[in-house]
Amino acid sequence: MRIVLLAASAAALTVASPAAASTKTWDDASTVGVGALAAWSLGVPAVTGDGKGVLQAAASIGAGYAVSTGLKEAFPETRPDGSDNKSFPSGHTTAAFAAAASIYERRGAAEGIPAFALATFVGVARVEAKKHHWYDAAAGAAIGTASGLILTHPLGDRRMAFAPWVDSKGGGASFDMAF
Repeated sequence: MRIVLLAASAAALTVASPAAASTKTWDDASTVGVGALAAWSLGVPAVTGDGKGVLQAAASIGAGYAVSTGLKEAFPETRPDGSDNKSFPSGHTTAAFAAAASIYERRGAAEGIPAFALATFVGVARVEAKKHHWYDAAAGAAIGTASGLILTHPLGDRRMAFAPWVDSKGGGASFDMAF
């Protein structure tokens, strides 16, 4: 985690003076930020032997990104820099918030709150880079957060149960799943 925070701090320092930062610098910083969050959400569980955490983080990021990509096709909107019509919603912000929500759900507030702070930086950087409007970043944040909260479960939390049963008149099985 310290390596991820160090990388995030380095990215933030590259844009410490917003007036002097170019759109390219903001763009690069947002890419570093989303990469750091993805590495954090997937890497920490992998290193600690939490295979379910890796799968849940990957599913959260993947599902969020799939939704945002579909919306880009369904609702084409020109980017502020005029480069294309894939502005809505922000895919970088979606992935960042999906990773942050996954970290929060799986690892707790001590890691989740800094992760959400870095995800917020990614959204702001996308707007400052002139790649997105503020509402593109807000929509990406909502999609990513929802994806992370829906698909990631706290460590040790039992979300499925299977119980066979037998009585004097027969038997069966009960299956219960919580989302």
